[in-house]
Amino acid sequence: MEELASELLKELNCDTAFSIKLPAGLPLIGGVQLDIAESVVITWVVMAVILILSIILTSNLKVHNVSRRQLVAETIVTKLEGIVTGMIGEEGKRYVPYLVSVLLYLGISNIIGLFGMKPPTKDLNVTAALALMSIILVEAAGIRKKGVGGWIKSFTEPIAIVTPINILEVFIKPLSLCMRLFGNVLGAFVIMELLKLLVPVALPVPFSFYFDIFDGLIQAYVFVFLTSMYIKEAIE
Repeated sequence: MEELASELLKELNCDTAFSIKLPAGLPLIGGVQLDIAESVVITWVVMAVILILSIILTSNLKVHNVSRRQLVAETIVTKLEGIVTGMIGEEGKRYVPYLVSVLLYLGISNIIGLFGMKPPTKDLNVTAALALMSIILVEAAGIRKKGVGGWIKSFTEPIAIVTPINILEVFIKPLSLCMRLFGNVLGAFVIMELLKLLVPVALPVPFSFYFDIFDGLIQAYVFVFLTSMYIKEAIE
């Protein structure tokens, strides 16, 4: 049992992949050692995969006599944009590219465990950063739509007495996004690791289909759906 617990804790740890020591001559930060977490390196891998696929699928685009590769690229883009536009509505179309990018990143990150890597979303720092980015975008969308005065006034709606609750929501929303994504990804990861340690290799396959693929993609969809809903509320 102790061996099982130690193996599980080892898998749960977000290790440092490598460290960079800044030159001593730099002002203020000279000699500081930067520890690059494993989740950051895997994020770079995910970004590289998306970038390479984008370059391959979008090279030599044509208007007529399009290739199968171009058809695949257009289908992927159209489907993803259609999904996100359906969530956020036509008014929020300017935010669709960001949301599609987040959906792609989370989708690949959450299923990367199939290839023997730890999902970067298992790191609370990653999910917190994503949630913070999303809420900054939500508030910026509200300011852009209503102006600073209208945005401040929106905290007093529908009646002034709920102003503290509306202000509190600004902090609750990113926490909710962060912990929901982190908790679900971490829970699925723990269950899969326990199954791998306790049962034969063949048995976890159907569970892997659910926890590594289906649940991972669902969590990506839910994160983007909630962000879209918050943006939609902000620009109404």
